[in-house]
Amino acid sequence: MNATTVRRTVLTLPAAPLGAENPLPALSPPGAAQTVEVGGVERAALPRDMARQLGHAPLRTILPTRVLDGYGRERTGTGIDAVVVENDRLRATVLPGLGGRVHSLFHKPTGRELLYRNPVFQPADFALNGAWFSGGIEWNIGATGHTTLSCAPLHAAVVTAPDGGEMLRLWEWERLRDLPFQVDLWLPTGSEFLHVGVRIRNPHEHPVPTYWWSNIAVPESDTTRIVAPAEAAWHFGYERSLRRVPVPESEGADRSYPTRGEFAGDYFYDVPDDSRKWIASLDAGGRGLVQTSTDLLRGRKLFLWGSGTGGRRWQRWLTEPGTGGYAEIQAGLARTQLEHVTLDEGAEFSWLEAYGPLAGDPARVHGEDWAAARAEVGARLADALPRAALDEAYAVWRPYADAEPDTVLATGSGWGALEVLRAGLKLPGTPFPESTLGEQQAPWLELFRQGALPEPRRVAPPGPTLVAPHWRDMLETAPADPLTEYHLGVAQWHAGDLAQAVRSWERGLELAPSRWPLLRCLAAADRVAGEKGRAGDRYLAAFADLCEERRDEGEAWTAATAALARETIETLLDAGRTAEARGVQGRLGTAVRVRGRFRLLEARILVAEGRTAEARAVYETGFEVADLREGAEVLREVWASITTDPLPERYEYAMRPPRRRTGLED
Repeated sequence: MNATTVRRTVLTLPAAPLGAENPLPALSPPGAAQTVEVGGVERAALPRDMARQLGHAPLRTILPTRVLDGYGRERTGTGIDAVVVENDRLRATVLPGLGGRVHSLFHKPTGRELLYRNPVFQPADFALNGAWFSGGIEWNIGATGHTTLSCAPLHAAVVTAPDGGEMLRLWEWERLRDLPFQVDLWLPTGSEFLHVGVRIRNPHEHPVPTYWWSNIAVPESDTTRIVAPAEAAWHFGYERSLRRVPVPESEGADRSYPTRGEFAGDYFYDVPDDSRKWIASLDAGGRGLVQTSTDLLRGRKLFLWGSGTGGRRWQRWLTEPGTGGYAEIQAGLARTQLEHVTLDEGAEFSWLEAYGPLAGDPARVHGEDWAAARAEVGARLADALPRAALDEAYAVWRPYADAEPDTVLATGSGWGALEVLRAGLKLPGTPFPESTLGEQQAPWLELFRQGALPEPRRVAPPGPTLVAPHWRDMLETAPADPLTEYHLGVAQWHAGDLAQAVRSWERGLELAPSRWPLLRCLAAADRVAGEKGRAGDRYLAAFADLCEERRDEGEAWTAATAALARETIETLLDAGRTAEARGVQGRLGTAVRVRGRFRLLEARILVAEGRTAEARAVYETGFEVADLREGAEVLREVWASITTDPLPERYEYAMRPPRRRTGLED
C-alpha cells in the first residue's frame, strides 16, 4: 500500500443514544468558562496580543444552536458510521457523524494505538451545548469550550490528495460565528504522520472573532510525560484564575506528569514565537505521540484531570470500568483558550498539522533536566519530520484545499446550504448543496424567499431560531404573527436588546394559540431581571399550558416537558415556593421522574419541605445525573444541606479545592 486510501466502515461500540434536542432556546450565557480572572500578574504585563484577546467577543448565548441534554447512561451495542484513512504505516479511523472525531490512530509497524481510544460512546455535559464524549482527536471551533459540533454530523467526501492518493475532507458551517471550515486528512506515501490541513474562511463583509483548538486525548499513567518547547505556562484551573507558572515544576510538583497534581487544570505553554510548534506525550520508554504544525497554530496546552477523587471519578464517568485514564494535549490559534482571534472580512486562516509516533531516549525524556528533555524530543521530531518539510507540505496542500469533492461519504446539516443560498456565496472545495436542506431549514427558507414564516402544519414545540443580524432584520419586517414575534424576541435577546425582546414576546402572547413557548421566554427574562415572583408565576402558567397542549409521548414533547419542568421547579425552589415545586414534580410522568436530574430535584424539594431523612434516602438509594455539568458541585451542595457527613464517593466530582460557596450551581 503506497498512497492514502479512504474507505467506509462501521464501528460497533456500546453507546448511549443522544436523545432529542432540548427545544427551549438557550437564553442564558454559556457559563463561567467564558470568564477569567488574571491572578499573580497585572493585565498590563500580559503580552499585548493576549491582553487584547482575553475576553474578546464572549458569547451572550449559544444560539442559534440547541442544547443536547436528552441522553442517558444506558449503553447498547450500536453501529457507528466511520471512515478509515490508511497507508502502510498508519490507520486513522474517523467518525464523520460525531464531529469528525479521529477515534483511533494506529501505528502498524509497532502495533501501537497512539491515541486514547474510548471503548464506549457516552455523552456528558462538557460541550458548549451539552453533549460531548471523550477520546481521540476533536476539532473545536466557535468559542471557548468544546464545540457545539461535538456530536453533530459533518459533511465528508473523498478528495484527491497532493500526492495523487485519496484524502478525506470534512466540512461544515459553524453556527456560533457563521464560519465555514474544512479539515483535510491524508497520509503521504510512506509517511508515519497523519497530515491534517485546516481552513477557516470568513465570507462576510465584517471581521469575525475566531477560535480553534485541536484536542488530542492520550493514554495516561504515572510515567506519562508531556513535553513541549516552553519554560513557562499560563495555568488556568476551575477557580477561574489565570497565572504564569514555571515549567515543569510548579507548587512543589512536576506538572509535566499529569497524575502528579490533585486537581484538574489547564497549562497553556508559553511557546516562544520563533520556536517550532509541537507537543508530545511519551511513556516510560520514551515512546508515544507527537503533534506538530505550521506556525499559525501557535498555542499548546496540557489538560490534566489530576489524581484527586473528583478527577478520577470524572474519568470513570466518561467510559466503562477497567479503562485506563487519559490526558489531553492540545494545539490552538492563540496562546490560551480564553482568547478569540479576529479573522478579517473575506480572509481565511489555514495551517497544516501532523500527528505521528515518536521514540526518544527515555533517560533524557524523563531526566531532571527539562531543557535536555525538550531538546531530545525536538531532535527526534526533526529527524522524523523536519520543520521545512512540514512547511513545504503545507504549501503543496494549499491549492488542493479548493479541489471539489469526488465521492460523498457523509452528509452534515443543511444550515450551510441555507446561508450559501441567502448570501450567494462561492466556497470552492466545500459545497453546501440545496439537497441538504431539511425540515429545520424549511421555514427560514420560506422567510428568505417569501418574506414570512409559514404557519405551522401541526401542533409541536417551535423549531430552532436563527439569530444572526440578517435573519433578525427579516423577522422585523415579516408579518407580526405570534410565531414570528417569538423568534424575533429570541433573536433580539441574543443581540442584547433584552427590553425589546420582552416587548416582542408580550405582543406575541396576546394572540398566540400556543402560549407556553412565549410564557417560558418571559419567565426566563423575569428570572434574569431578579423578578422571582413573576418568573415563578409565568413558569407555572407555561408548564400548565404545555401539559394541556401536549399531543403525545414522543421525543419532542417529552424533551419539552422535561426541560420546562426543570426550569420551573428550580425557579420555584429559589423563590421558596416549595409546595408549587412539588406540584410540578407530581405532574411528570414516571419516565421523567426517575431520571437522575429529577431525583436530585426531588432531594432538593424534600430538603425544602424539612424532610431531610427522606432526602438522604434519595442519595443512599442512588442516582446518576446523566447531564451533570463539567465542574458542577450541586451534588455536594445538596448533600451539605442534608447532613454534615462526608459526601459519598460516588457523588464526588470536585474539580478544585473546597471553598465557601453560596447558591446551587449545576
